[in-house]
Amino acid sequence: MKPNSGPGRAMGEGYKLLGLGMTFAGGIILFMLAGLLIDRWLGVVPLFTVIGTLGGAALSFWNVYMKLAAADRADRERKSGGGSRSPEARSRKSARGKKKGS
Repeated sequence: MKPNSGPGRAMGEGYKLLGLGMTFAGGIILFMLAGLLIDRWLGVVPLFTVIGTLGGAALSFWNVYMKLAAADRADRERKSGGGSRSPEARSRKSARGKKKGS
């Protein structure tokens, strides 16, 4: 069965990317606010605000990257019709099938 490629699929992809953008921004804001609260509690210069902002950006980027990599991997597997097996495993299985048929 061919996957749906109409306008509804494009909207779904757009919302998925919008959600990833919100995840990225939310992580930065959350860690920045945590750093701000720690700075106020300790009464120091905005050291933890900067650390929280940079840490939130790094962790949010990593999270979004991992989600996109997993989606890309799943999309390539779906397009190749291979399921979850690696190309090496598929070639070994096809080689075993040829031996039995010979």
